[in-house]
Amino acid sequence: MEVYKMLPEGTLAELIDGILYMSPSPIEKHQRIITRLISQIFSYCEKHDLGEVFTAPFDVYLDEHANAVQPDILFIAKENLSIIKRHVHGVPDLIIEILSEGNPTHDTKRKKDLYEKFGVKEYWIVDPETRQATGYAFSDGVFKSLPLSSGQIVSPLLGETFSF
Repeated sequence: MEVYKMLPEGTLAELIDGILYMSPSPIEKHQRIITRLISQIFSYCEKHDLGEVFTAPFDVYLDEHANAVQPDILFIAKENLSIIKRHVHGVPDLIIEILSEGNPTHDTKRKKDLYEKFGVKEYWIVDPETRQATGYAFSDGVFKSLPLSSGQIVSPLLGETFSF
């Protein structure tokens, strides 16, 4: 964790189970999807006073020892805003990851398992090539699959549909 905290601001890196993973900057499809989703989610959450929405790079310390991530999009519900202290120190309520070229297993396996372990309430993985969104809701200690979606995220947690 100490090495992670010494990285320059804006470095695209994550620490998962004590292993440092570096990422290249995202491609245009990735950025376009993030821009579309964040504008809708931010507007919706602000209009309904639901909580805070952030985009990467923004550090999320799931614990203080071995796990720090930078989700593409994250939402923290109003009642959980106390976990924001310069960075997030705790578990976001909703995380969205846009798959990166060349390393889809980082989001579909490694981070999915991590988010499930820490109890993220809702996790979405968006594939920019197929435009498919795969979602999971945390229930009874495990992720349960949400219906596959094309070109949109249908969030039970937020009670809204967001198109990309």
